[in-house]
Amino acid sequence: MRHLAVFLASSDGRDPAHAKLAAAVGTELARRGITLVYGGGRRGLMGVLADSALEAGGEVIGVMPRGMAAREWAHERITELVLCDSMHERKELMAERADAFIALPGGLGTLEEFFEVWSWRQLGFHTKPVGFLDTGGFWTPLLDALHGLVDAGFLPAATMDDLAVEPELPELLRALANRLQHPPTPAHGT
Repeated sequence: MRHLAVFLASSDGRDPAHAKLAAAVGTELARRGITLVYGGGRRGLMGVLADSALEAGGEVIGVMPRGMAAREWAHERITELVLCDSMHERKELMAERADAFIALPGGLGTLEEFFEVWSWRQLGFHTKPVGFLDTGGFWTPLLDALHGLVDAGFLPAATMDDLAVEPELPELLRALANRLQHPPTPAHGT
């Protein structure tokens, strides 16, 4: 795995632990020689993640719609900023450049981007693994709701089982690498 897409908040959130997590992830990706692919923002957890990767000598690729960059939301010091025309194009470009995808703490944008690439994997549009970094149980309520979708028959158990979920980054990276070697069979139903 050479390029990892990370979806996370463009705000700070209320808990300083989330910024510490974003910083640790950026540093660890750089240490491992994994290029960070993210939304290109300079604020919030996105900025913390990018700054920490850069400070540790890592490569950082940001992908952002031109309209957002015009609002001065773009990080100016990243290795490469890819400008595009829409959020849909942003996700497509991030998906092309990444070998795998993870979600750190975030809100609607984080979830929307993550669920789209996970859905694409389920449908067989790509075989790149996806996972949640569930440090401190941040994603546990959402994961419980997703298990409820499995119980209700709206999400295949195999799709849920294919999702990598770990509380620590090294374990999550190992789980993603394992899924890279063993891609899923496309499931039916969403």
